[in-house]
Amino acid sequence: MSIDDKELEDFMPELQLEWTDEAQTRMKNVPFFVRKSVVRGIEQYAKDKSIEVIDDNVVSRARQEREGEAMEAVKKKKAAEQAANNGEPPTRRQYVSFTFYKLDPAFRRLPKDERDKGTREFIDILEEYDNSTDMILLCYSMVGLRGDTDIMTWRICYSMEEFQAMTTRLLQTGLGKYLDVSHSYLSMTKRSMYMDFINPEHEEDRTHIIPGKAKYLFIYPFVKTREWYLLTQFTRQGIMDEHIYVGNKYPSVKLNTTYCFGIDDYEFVVAFETDSPDDFLDLVQELRETEGSRYVKEDTPIFSCVAMSIEDAVKSLGC
Repeated sequence: MSIDDKELEDFMPELQLEWTDEAQTRMKNVPFFVRKSVVRGIEQYAKDKSIEVIDDNVVSRARQEREGEAMEAVKKKKAAEQAANNGEPPTRRQYVSFTFYKLDPAFRRLPKDERDKGTREFIDILEEYDNSTDMILLCYSMVGLRGDTDIMTWRICYSMEEFQAMTTRLLQTGLGKYLDVSHSYLSMTKRSMYMDFINPEHEEDRTHIIPGKAKYLFIYPFVKTREWYLLTQFTRQGIMDEHIYVGNKYPSVKLNTTYCFGIDDYEFVVAFETDSPDDFLDLVQELRETEGSRYVKEDTPIFSCVAMSIEDAVKSLGC
């Protein structure tokens, strides 16, 4: 027999203590899939305090104390991480933005003075952020390589709001008014849950990206199938061992993996830096033959980008 939405909304687990109607009503505002654990936690709190009747006040006190305990546990975890890191605070995660722009051809038909002024405004803002200690900024051109996008900025910082403030300023320039954002990906750095047993002293731990080491960048968003996440951790590690083995055969290709879970439409953005596009092509072809390829749901569009200085990237627009 199926359960309709109304039954789920009204569902209450079997109660071990006496609850007032107000307290039970408050529990029905808790999502049904965690309601049982919340009720059990509050009842355990009441038992510990020798409380026989749970009313609205008891619910508030229980949740406040449990939240306080959770916050204290987080503090202890951070302190332990800092102690394990020789007293240094744990590495902060970085926000990562890949923004792709397509130029409206109408800009090229503007008078030269207007084009020059708008282009200079755009470049000056990019260079301002490039010189800032708050952001890592790299520019790439895809002119002549794709039809739907022309240039891309790869930005890394510790604040999403910094991306917003910068983008607003860029769009207010004479050139920015003629640029459309054709693609945009937002992600974060995060330590990988899979061990590289072949190269355990891996250069970077994915919580801190140091980009800009090669002429070419190949980038695409990535989504795995739901079946992948239903496999056990041990099974996934085994499959990833093969994936990592293949990757280590191509040392000329440096992988930067960032994570999008919950903050963008995808699960990962992968960005491969290399000076040898032929090695990257062979790597991707070989990865198609691994067991992990069975669990790929989406890995397009793929962008082939050429690293350039800020000025050269902007001027590759032909304006």
